[in-house]
Parts: sequence; C-alpha cells; structure tokens
Amino acid sequence: MSALYREGVEVLFGVLGPVTAWDGHGDAIALKGPRHRAVLARLIVARGRVVPVSRIVDDLWVDPPSDAVGAVRTFVAALRRVLEPDRPPRTPPRLLVTEGPGYALRAGPEAVDAWRFERVVASDRPPAELAGALDEALGWWRGPAYAEFAEEPWARAEHSRLAELRLRAVERKAEARLAQGLAAEAIPDLDAHVADHPWREDAWRLLALALYRTGRQGDALSVLHRARGLLVEELGLDPGPALRRLEEDILRQADHLEPARDAASRVWAQAAEAYDRTVASGARARLESTVGLLRSLAVTGAGGLEAAREQRLAVVTAAEELGDAELTARVIGAFDVPAIWTRSDDPRQAAGVVAAAERALAGLPEDGHEAARARLLATIALESRGARDDRAREAARAAVRVARELDDPALLAFALNGAFMQAFDRAGLAPRRDEIGAELVDVSARNDLSSYEVLGHLVRVQARAALGDFGGADRHADAADRLAERHERPLVGVFTTWYRALRLAASGEASFEEAESAYRAAAAHMEGCGMPGLEEGLLPLVLLCLRVQHRLPAQTGPADWGPYLPWARPLVLLARGRPGEAAAALRDVPDPPRDLLFEALWCLTGQAAIAVGDRPAMRRAHDELVPAAGELAGAQSGLLTLGPVSRHVDDLAAALTE
Repeated sequence: MSALYREGVEVLFGVLGPVTAWDGHGDAIALKGPRHRAVLARLIVARGRVVPVSRIVDDLWVDPPSDAVGAVRTFVAALRRVLEPDRPPRTPPRLLVTEGPGYALRAGPEAVDAWRFERVVASDRPPAELAGALDEALGWWRGPAYAEFAEEPWARAEHSRLAELRLRAVERKAEARLAQGLAAEAIPDLDAHVADHPWREDAWRLLALALYRTGRQGDALSVLHRARGLLVEELGLDPGPALRRLEEDILRQADHLEPARDAASRVWAQAAEAYDRTVASGARARLESTVGLLRSLAVTGAGGLEAAREQRLAVVTAAEELGDAELTARVIGAFDVPAIWTRSDDPRQAAGVVAAAERALAGLPEDGHEAARARLLATIALESRGARDDRAREAARAAVRVARELDDPALLAFALNGAFMQAFDRAGLAPRRDEIGAELVDVSARNDLSSYEVLGHLVRVQARAALGDFGGADRHADAADRLAERHERPLVGVFTTWYRALRLAASGEASFEEAESAYRAAAAHMEGCGMPGLEEGLLPLVLLCLRVQHRLPAQTGPADWGPYLPWARPLVLLARGRPGEAAAALRDVPDPPRDLLFEALWCLTGQAAIAVGDRPAMRRAHDELVPAAGELAGAQSGLLTLGPVSRHVDDLAAALTE
C-alpha cells in the first residue's frame, strides 16, 4: 500500500486487482459484502457521473428482488459509514453523494489507482523519469482490473481497456529505456512480454530494435521471423507495415534506427517539447509548430489521438494569452484533423474550441485574413457536430464559399469536412453527403491530401449504405482500407470493419446469430480506439437495432447504454413487461441529435410509440422519417441498420389509421 499512498487523499480506491479501499493512513477499509463492493465499483466505472438507482439495480441482479431499490440504498448507507466514519450526523456526505435519480462517487483525480495509472502511461516525462514512473505504476497492479467483477457487463469494457493500458505501459517503459540508450535492460521484459502476448506487434518491433541496438542483428532478424510465423499461424495475419519496414531497415542497417521511439511517440515527445519551449519563451512560431505536431499525432492511432486531444485546448489557451487574434486563428485552424463521426469525443473541449474560434473571429481585422477566417468557420462547423445550431450550418457554408474563392484545395477539404458535419438538419440527406464525399475524394486525390481522401471514401461508404448501394459502399470501403495501409491510418479499420458487419446484417442472407456475432467482433476491434464519442454505448445500441430489424423484443440484460439510454429505455421496459413505465419513459425521450444516428433513433422512438399507443409520438416519428423513406434506417452511420425506413413509416401510418 505504501507505493499507492498519496498525501492529502482521505480515501484511496483500488481497482487494479480486487476492488478495495484504504484510509488516509494506508489501512484497508472493510467494505462488507460483494454487493457493497459491486456498488462501489460501478460508481468508480462511472467516473463521477451519476448512476441512476434503477441502473444499479439492473447491474447488480439478473432478476431483481422486489426490495432491490431499498437494498441498494442500504448498501450505499453502509459504504458511506465506512468511507466517511467521522462525518457528523445529519451532514451531507462529501464522497458518495446522492444526486438526482441516483448516486455518484466524487473522488479526486488522485483517489483511484486506475486513474493515476492512466495519467502515468499518457505522460510526456523525460525518458529516465518516465521509465521509473511506469515501473512504479505497474507495481500498483494486484491482479486483473476489477477482478471479481471483470465479467460483469458493466465492468467488462473498463476491465479490457485497463488490461490494454497495462500492456501499453510495459511497451512505453521499454521505449523509455531505449530512449535512454539502455537497450540491453529492455530486452528481458520485452522477451517475456511477447511470449505472453504474441499478437502485440509493437512489442515484437521494440524487442527486435533493442536486440539490434545491442549489436545482435541476427537475433533481431530471428525475432522478426518468429513474429511473422506466430502471427500467421495463430491469427492468420501477415505482419503489419511497421514490422515489415523494420526488417528491411535492419537488413540495410538504416541510419534512422537510432531514434529511440516509434513515429507516434516521437511526434508526441516533439509536441510536448515544443509546447514547453513555447510557454517558456513566448515564441509564436513554436505554438504553430506544436499544433502541427499534435495534428500529426492525432492520426497515428488511439494513444496519439487521446494525447493530441488532451493537449489541444491548452495550446489554444496559450495562443489566446498572447493577445494576438491572428496567431490564435492560425493555431485553431491548423488542427485540421479529418473527422467522420458526428458525436464529439470531448464535448467540453469542443465547446471551448468553438468559443475560442468565435473570439478569434471577432478579433481579426476586417480586411484580409480570409483563409484564417475560413479555417475558424470550418472549425466551428466541425466542433459543433450534432447540434441544432443555425450558426454552425452558416459557418460551414461560409467556409466552403471562401475556400472555393481562394482556390485552396487543403482549405476546401477542411471546409467540406465541416459541411459534412452540418449535413444532418433533417432525415433523408444521404445524397447531399454523398456529393460532399465525392468532392472530397476528387479534391484530395488531385492534391495529395491522403487523410481527406480517406475521409471522402468513408463518407461515401456511409451515404451509399444508406441508399442501399452496397456495391458502391464496398468499393469505397476497399479504397479507404488501401489508403489506410499505405499511409498508416490505423483508425480507418474501425469504421470499415463495422461497415462490413452492417452489410452482413442488412443483406438478408445472414441469420440473426451470424449478424450479432459480426457486430460483436467489430466492437472488439474498436476497443481502445481512443474515440469515446463513437465507442460509448454503441454495441448495446447496435444489438437493439438488430433485434428491432428482426422484430424481436429488446435485450433486457444489464447494458451500458451510454448516451443512447433515453431511446433504448422504453423498448427495454416493454420487453420486461412494464408498458406503463415504458409509456412514461417515452414521454421523456428527447428529439435525436442531428447526426449519423438521427433516423435510427427516430425509428426506435416510433416503434416504442406504436407499442404503447402514443399517437403524438407516432405522428412526430412518421413526419420526421418520411423524407428518408427511400433509405435504410440507420445505415447512414455505416455501423447499423433497422431495415428500410419505409417499413417503419408504413408501420407508423398503419398504427395512426387504427
């Protein structure tokens, strides 16, 4: 426990192993029975968000007893007594609080071992310091994360994410050792690591590089051959481009093998170094350089995307503090990272970037700076995704207009991305988005803008799928995959894998079980992708839509619905035989956000309305869906479908005439 102790933390929670807690002196706190620990673990998984009592009940019991709500309250009361033993009577708790319909754990960032572990793994410390910090952090693990609850649906994703993070920590520690010139020290840990986790290509790469740097070129090549054999035999996969390239470089003894870290890590280190120098010296050029490095980092994969997202707002804030609107405009507009998903990964950051962009626009001189103005407008359109916001749509149109007037291909590609994000003001707009995708592909291919060329193909995958043209969607998915492999864009495979599961589900040739299996495989492929706006709640929603497509009742088991709970809840309650509660829940369902799931969520609302006989809700769903009657419901997401929209429109029309 001593290594975990943090001064000033009254209660420390441990989930890197069996769920436990320690007081400020490092003594274990008695958490009573497994249900008490389950409630605590569930609240830690929620990361400070309120978990409704009804959700806790569903998570704790497959078949809840009649007094389940009272039991949860009893567990919470017992936890409060042991977590805050010195709290005076009748004073509100500070740690495990009641808020709205449920409970939340208000633990500080230092209070949970897993949260501290994440920050260490993502930190940008100098190599010697990082290696020591990672070594200490790996020692915090006492077993599998959330050990006794690892198989519970509500903990499974977090358990898997932390397990992946633990493996990445081992690899980052090896990277740090290599950066220190301590290749020999990295070899034993890496050798054990690849033996236990032979699918980790980056671990094989690091081991081969460490061997090469200790003068063991033959052993390095032998390791790469062994990796190839294991990947082919065990997984049926050829080694990725990084391993193939390393083998070629070792054979020719390439000079650049001396840099200590892989591309994503080098970019991150350069970004952090540039930002530090910027703050110290106030050099404006360094700020713009930092944003360029963050932009490069964002397309390297999950870790890079998360790191770039964490630093972006800090760089924008630093630019604003210099009091130069033109510089701020350049810094904001330089982060032109293509985006395909219409739900933000970090809504707080997105709102902050939009506010900064509006301030920079207001501060720009009236004459000139049209390109900077267009980039700010495109940023506003892009970061306002899913909003019912006339300002964002106007910004998108203005950015595209200025980019065309300036005849700037890179600016036009960025502006078209913003236009895509704002092309959801009603249902049935797949043809408009297909036109945007086609122009993106054309402009990008002619001007060597590979990232936006990939984006254009993915936009067309979504649009052609919505229109039922799976032959066209297949061609664009294949083109995106080829470009992703050539330019090392690992996140592209997340979307093309989901699309192929959707295609199977929509084909009518696969059974329900086959389609469900394909969706689950796609979800496994997505784990740790660094895109919480995409990942959160997606698999339960996809499986619900599959069941509605096959006219089956909703799944009733515990599930983390994330942001989709309001639209799923009425159907889940109906499947549990609680129509009165379902009707009440339906009345609380908000209008869906204007995004890629717009039609899908209206279809779920419409089916629930039919089941409970809510005619106003039926009428609204019918009227919203009619413009998309020629499309496949939900397929515009490239992820899921509920069958033809026309089927849902017909169901609603028939119910309204009864």
